[in-house]
Amino acid sequence: MKRLLLLTAAFLASPAAAQSVAITHARVVIGDGSAPIEDATVVIRGGRVVAAGKGVAVPADVPVVDAGGRFVTPGIVAGFTRMGLVEVDGVDEANDEAAGNSPFHASIDIALAINPATSAIALNRAEGITRAVVAPGTRGSIFAGQGAIIDLGSDPDSVTVPRAFQFMEWGESGARAAGGSRPAAITAFRDALKAAQAYARAPGAYLDQGRDVLVNRADAVALGAVVTGKVPLLIHVERASDMRALIALRGEFPALRMVFVGASEGWLVARELAAAKIPVIASALNDLPEAFESIAATQSNVGRMKAAGVLVGIGTIGDNEARQARLEKQYAGNLVALHHVPGASGLSWDQAFAAITGDAAEAVGMGGDIGTLRPGRRGDVVIWDGDPLELGTAVVSVYVDGVKQSLATRQSELLKRYRQPGEAALPKAYER
Repeated sequence: MKRLLLLTAAFLASPAAAQSVAITHARVVIGDGSAPIEDATVVIRGGRVVAAGKGVAVPADVPVVDAGGRFVTPGIVAGFTRMGLVEVDGVDEANDEAAGNSPFHASIDIALAINPATSAIALNRAEGITRAVVAPGTRGSIFAGQGAIIDLGSDPDSVTVPRAFQFMEWGESGARAAGGSRPAAITAFRDALKAAQAYARAPGAYLDQGRDVLVNRADAVALGAVVTGKVPLLIHVERASDMRALIALRGEFPALRMVFVGASEGWLVARELAAAKIPVIASALNDLPEAFESIAATQSNVGRMKAAGVLVGIGTIGDNEARQARLEKQYAGNLVALHHVPGASGLSWDQAFAAITGDAAEAVGMGGDIGTLRPGRRGDVVIWDGDPLELGTAVVSVYVDGVKQSLATRQSELLKRYRQPGEAALPKAYER
């Protein structure tokens, strides 16, 4: 325990500064859907990618790491999580996902509540994840609040972009939150966005009717950024007809930047999604419907949407999303395998890796900053000891903003302590 406390103290005491590094002799994956580049170089200066490719010159003042022919990729972007908000699900004091008794909903801002010392952050960093989309949960309203983009670096400043998006529940869960039916959710959605429009037009004239009003002033301010298109609206929706309803509702609020999350039946409306230019953060392999709204779920969902021209990233909503974002690389690998199954629709290797890096970032409007090794992007880089989409592959090194990260986790420290403990090394309670 003393060792773990010392590790935590060191973590809290040492904020990381952006650094420079060049990684040479690498099998470089840019993360944009292009093929790996053999014997290539990645140069990061001041925490940003300067160049990545074959024949890239290494500046004399930049430290060099020889990858020895290994895969070098952008860090994985966890497309939908609740990482940093939850440590123990069943303990209210350790679970900040949702606030059932709050008078505020859309205005809830999770950024200051993110705990970078949460054990899941170190665990997922050691698995090659460097950034995560973190969303609040809903209780009592279809609107959950404002989510953030975070980094998984081992320093206390984890929030990359606060108030990066609004998150909303639709379909069955949205109906429950709105009072019990989809028509109630549609009415709540329209009313809230019209209130936000009214506030955006004349903030001083907006009448705040107190704690019990459907949209109070704080929520109207937050939704104003949504209805004017300043931030995207991430919507958890699974059923095809619910997606069509949302597409129709966007006709009333044309500035909305909708992003669908989950989308188990997305393949049924793939052409409409592509035409409406609505990105999807999909659950990769849903094929056993857990609810009436996902009866048409199929493992070919992502492949069919991608083939129709939909921008698809991968997330983990409803899949232990507070801890297990690391499963995204396994899911991407499964989609590659599905690509070779007769009659099924999966993804090529290049497409699958982009779905957990560049496309996931692009879906939430962050493609210009994270997710790929294109020049100007953040220096989030992972060196792997094999194919990153294979189960047996491990991480060799992780860099966040060019800073090399610790791969230690609570689990690895416990393993060191108890693998071959000496008699004197054990706490008193372990003597018997």
